[in-house]
Amino acid sequence: MAVKKKATKKAAPKATKKAAPKATKKAAPKATKKAAPKKAVAKKAAAPKATKKVAAAKAPKAPKATKKVAAPKVKTARKPNAAFMKALTPSAILAEIVGAKPLPRTQVVSKIWEYIKKHNLQNPKNKRNILADEKLAKLFGKKEVTMFELAGIVGKHLS
Repeated sequence: MAVKKKATKKAAPKATKKAAPKATKKAAPKATKKAAPKKAVAKKAAAPKATKKVAAAKAPKAPKATKKVAAPKVKTARKPNAAFMKALTPSAILAEIVGAKPLPRTQVVSKIWEYIKKHNLQNPKNKRNILADEKLAKLFGKKEVTMFELAGIVGKHLS
């Protein structure tokens, strides 16, 4: 009997890091698409089987409509409310601060804030509070008000 020699495979030379860097597979960014919630299908009561004549009379089902992708809405310039833009005459007390000329509410509040900042009348501990000087004390009726009360107080002095 002849002895068969096994064929040996030569080991391939090991690759070093310098010689051939491993090819890495970059992970593609996953799309953040939310899955549509599945609709619950109500089980229908078992109906008696239809006869061949009734089945033939039914129209074939139309293919399902695909979802329409809504186009992104284009933002339009916001129109100001006409009530805020109507020029109103300030009272005598308010006219000392903002002037006697008729102004819209928005401008009146802006001018009061200019006056407050010019005369450094914000409470240093709580900037939302306004400390009244002589002119503002007449307007507010008290020594300190919050910025949220300001529009309500101003509204009473406009006509």
